[in-house]
Amino acid sequence: MKQALALLPLIAIAFVGIDRTLGYHVAYSIAFGTISIMALMISLTFFWLWRRRETPLALGMSFSWAGAASVLGWWWLFHVLHEPDIMRDSAYLFVFLALYFVGAVLHFTVMQRSMGVSTVIFALPTFVAIALAALLSLAG
Repeated sequence: MKQALALLPLIAIAFVGIDRTLGYHVAYSIAFGTISIMALMISLTFFWLWRRRETPLALGMSFSWAGAASVLGWWWLFHVLHEPDIMRDSAYLFVFLALYFVGAVLHFTVMQRSMGVSTVIFALPTFVAIALAALLSLAG
């Protein structure tokens, strides 16, 4: 745990250092590119664990990390490729968001089973999240 707490400021300082020396766009590109690729590798590792039946959360983790890799990768490539028209307002992004969403739902399902709470009650946070996001989006 101490290593993680020490690693956080070191990485933040490194990214700020890149920002100060090479500029925001380079720091952004390196940061988003790195985390997109790392997320893909983590997703594949969890998929492998799921195939080996190592942990019940593995499939949800695989979906979540694949969704993170896809969404972050989309924004990274959008930036690196100088905002190409084909990616602007593209519905393909929603496929990646759906992948991310499925990972979250799988996580809630595993937690619900572990806690012994009814599915209807445990689905409430998902519906509240959808309603809150819709409310804030439509109000803006």
